[in-house]
Amino acid sequence: MGWIRDMVTKAAIKILKIQPALENRNITVREPFSFETNALRNRLWYRGEPSELEQFFKQTAFDSVSKGRFWAAVPSVGLGIRKIHSGLPSMIADRLSDIVIADLDGIELKNQAETDLWDEISKDNKANKLLGEAITETLVEGDGAFKITIDTDVSQYPLIEFYSGERVDYTYMRGRLQEVIFYTDYAVKAKEYRLAETYGKGYIRYKLFDSYGKEVALTMVPETAALKDITYTGDFIMAVPLMFFKSPKWQGRGKSLFDGGKSDDFDALDEVISQWIDAIRSGRVQKYIPEDLIPKNPNTGELLKPNAFDNQFIKIGSSLAEDAKTQISTVQPQIMFEAFVASYASILDVCLQGIISPSTLGIDLKKTDNAEAQREKEKATLYTRGKIIDALNEVIPQLVAIVLKVYDLMQEHTAGEYEASVAFGEYASPSFDTVVETVGKAKSYGIMSLERCVEELYGDTWTDEDKAKEVARLKSEQAPAFDEPSVAGQDGEIDGDGEV
Repeated sequence: MGWIRDMVTKAAIKILKIQPALENRNITVREPFSFETNALRNRLWYRGEPSELEQFFKQTAFDSVSKGRFWAAVPSVGLGIRKIHSGLPSMIADRLSDIVIADLDGIELKNQAETDLWDEISKDNKANKLLGEAITETLVEGDGAFKITIDTDVSQYPLIEFYSGERVDYTYMRGRLQEVIFYTDYAVKAKEYRLAETYGKGYIRYKLFDSYGKEVALTMVPETAALKDITYTGDFIMAVPLMFFKSPKWQGRGKSLFDGGKSDDFDALDEVISQWIDAIRSGRVQKYIPEDLIPKNPNTGELLKPNAFDNQFIKIGSSLAEDAKTQISTVQPQIMFEAFVASYASILDVCLQGIISPSTLGIDLKKTDNAEAQREKEKATLYTRGKIIDALNEVIPQLVAIVLKVYDLMQEHTAGEYEASVAFGEYASPSFDTVVETVGKAKSYGIMSLERCVEELYGDTWTDEDKAKEVARLKSEQAPAFDEPSVAGQDGEIDGDGEV
């Protein structure tokens, strides 16, 4: 049947005179940003400084799309545009990081000695705070990496640092990580240098480059003068990459929360807010006052000029007509408040779509939503939180194991094998009243045991001993009570064998 289909297709092409598409058409698409520039843009969104955002977008506006953005807009000569930033990007990243860290229950290893050792190292490095910052940095820039170093002058334990995506690079071979390269910038006598620390399996190498990318001696910078290449026993890298989402643009790199069009959404939201405030400013009460009634400088007699901000009065010419009246008139334009609110709510929804729920940020766009509707809105947050926790469930055990291996090397021991497990709690769980109602129904239907009811009600908030005592108490209270048998009407004596 295939030859019939080909024949019909050729016949249709011949009748309709359809020209086939060219197979080797060369299309050139220029990327507006490199990974480093894109990371810088996301960093500026997170910093939330309007002046910095305007400078960046004006300097990177090379095409019509970039020039059309609100933050790249250039006002006419003599006029100004008040540009306001919502601060939404930083709120998104910070709240997601806080949610994940708040639910981190703990990290455990095979035995108590290893767990205690990790607790000491964690306390020395302030691991929870470091992990929270790492999550935020990764959400903002797309990826990053933990670096484990040894400096006995600072601590007797391994030191854990986190480098964000713009300061780290990776080397892969057939999809497997081979090296992690960390960059640190130095300034010496008005000259800039960059240190590249290459962490591979069993080695650490140091190279110093000048501002032109030429390798120079490590002694050019006092902080790097004593650095020497290091080799150690063990088939592991003293670094752990962290990535939550995969970038579709750069191979082997992560995707930021602000990529995928969200940057333009934030730009539109800022434009709506700025336009809203500009309308409010322009809608101030204006006074039209004749020239002979304009306030004058008491010292020079000059007419006072209206302020560009308060716009208190506007000069009009005095009339010489016979019935003319010299009076002051006030006018206040109507502000379309409802239209601005609707635009703000719509753009805000677009900014948060697929990332986080408005309820998580304390934003209630619909005041009539009940508690159940609010919990339904949290699903977007749950999905994003789930992706973050899935990545952390792989990265944190790997980080703990490598840190303990490095500690073994510091003690001049062979690096051991360690297995760590991390536990996260629940988020946006239903209220206690709702749980009691659900569990009570299940118990009344006979489909849930008493032990399971207590577990569902109290979970990790009670110890196993407390829950066992509660189960025993409930069983004793709910045990069926039997009445003593009646002996009414039995006048005979009962002997020792129980017979009458």
